[in-house]
Amino acid sequence: MNLKEEAIKFGIELSDEMINQLDEYANLLVEYNKVMNLTAITDKNEIDEKHFLDSITLLLSDKLKENASMIDIGAGAGFPSLPVKIARKDIDVVMLDSLNKRIGFLNTVIEKLKLKKIKAVHSRAEEGGRIKDYREKFDVATARAVADLAVLSEYALPFVKVGGFFVALKGNSPSDEVNNAKPAIKKLGGQVREVKEITLPSGINHTLVIIEKVEKTPAAYPRKAGKPAKEPLK
Repeated sequence: MNLKEEAIKFGIELSDEMINQLDEYANLLVEYNKVMNLTAITDKNEIDEKHFLDSITLLLSDKLKENASMIDIGAGAGFPSLPVKIARKDIDVVMLDSLNKRIGFLNTVIEKLKLKKIKAVHSRAEEGGRIKDYREKFDVATARAVADLAVLSEYALPFVKVGGFFVALKGNSPSDEVNNAKPAIKKLGGQVREVKEITLPSGINHTLVIIEKVEKTPAAYPRKAGKPAKEPLK
């Protein structure tokens, strides 16, 4: 797969420098994956499609304005935040993850690729969402996780300023999941604006669920660590 050509089909232009940075990132991912669990995908073409191209389709949401601030909840090995940052040098990025080993990996990538205006923070989402410097401070929050949308929304929406957006990267046809999550999203101050379907080159279908923050999140949320996943809002 030619990542540069496939990105252009989505209207996203990646410079040679960006492609080189993504190649270096892929090499680091495969190297570090030998000693820690970062990804089940290690083939270069699959990394390009299922991690890099999939991540930068976040830009199709059109919610990352110039110099916007973005937080990635449960960043893991850096998806979608690192590919998005590589494609958009102007944005200011925070990557949040609860596992210190992954934070170490993310910091290595930041250093090796000489990225600016990006940092990795060791914290659970439930705790980070209550930190004054982070609560309702971001233009965009994102998450590419297997958790239910109601759970992800409780993790993410407390970070988003009113007028900002939570963009969740989900699998194929999450319409039932979206509908079931709407009452929880409303409680958290959000409103579903769009569900955008994306088809990757191999035919895999993914979706962007775009949720606008229309009012402040009540002080009761996020609930204490572990509770959102055990008892999702309804």
